[in-house]
Amino acid sequence: MAVHHLQTPLDDEAVLRLNAGDEVYLSGVIIMARDAAHKRFVDTLAAGQALPVDLRGHVLFYGGPGPTKPGHAIGVVAPTSAYRMDPYATVLFDHGARGAIGKGPRGVAIRASCEKNRAVCFSAIGGISATLFACIRSAEVIAYEDLKTEAVQRLVIEDFPLLVTNDAHGRDMYAEEVEKYRARLREA
Repeated sequence: MAVHHLQTPLDDEAVLRLNAGDEVYLSGVIIMARDAAHKRFVDTLAAGQALPVDLRGHVLFYGGPGPTKPGHAIGVVAPTSAYRMDPYATVLFDHGARGAIGKGPRGVAIRASCEKNRAVCFSAIGGISATLFACIRSAEVIAYEDLKTEAVQRLVIEDFPLLVTNDAHGRDMYAEEVEKYRARLREA
C-alpha cells in the first residue's frame, strides 16, 4: 500500500499510479453531488444537452452538507453510500469524470468502467466527517440550486483523506479484502 498526495484535476498518469488499497490525500477542486443531481446529469446527457459543469478530470464527491454555521465554508459533510450512484457513475466516467468519492463497495460495472475510462473510486471512511469538514477550504453552489442540500457544489479541499477502492487496473479493494479473510478462514 502506497501513500499519494494528489492534486485535481486528475490525469491518466495520476490515476494509473494508484492501486486498490492505497491511501490518498487529495487537494484541489472536487464536485459534490448526490443522487438527485446525478440523475439530472444523466437525464441531461440522454437528452443530448450539455451539462452545467464540465466534468473532465474532476472527482465527484457523494456527500451532503449539514447546515453551515457562521465563519465556516460549509456545514459538516458526510460521505454517502457509493453504490447508489453506480447506475450514473459509469455514464459520467464515459463523459470525462476521473474519480468518485463515497463510502462502501461498488458494483462490478464500476470496476469495468474504471478500467475502461482510466478512472478511480475512493472511499471516505464513514464516521470521520469532522476530519473531512476540516479539509474543505471553500464551497460554492454551481448548479441545480433548486435541489437545496443536493445542489451541485464546487469544493476546494486540502489533504482530503481517502482510500482507493477501485483502481484503473480492474482491482477492487473490498473484494480483495473479503477474499483474503475468507482464505484465512478456509486455512484455519
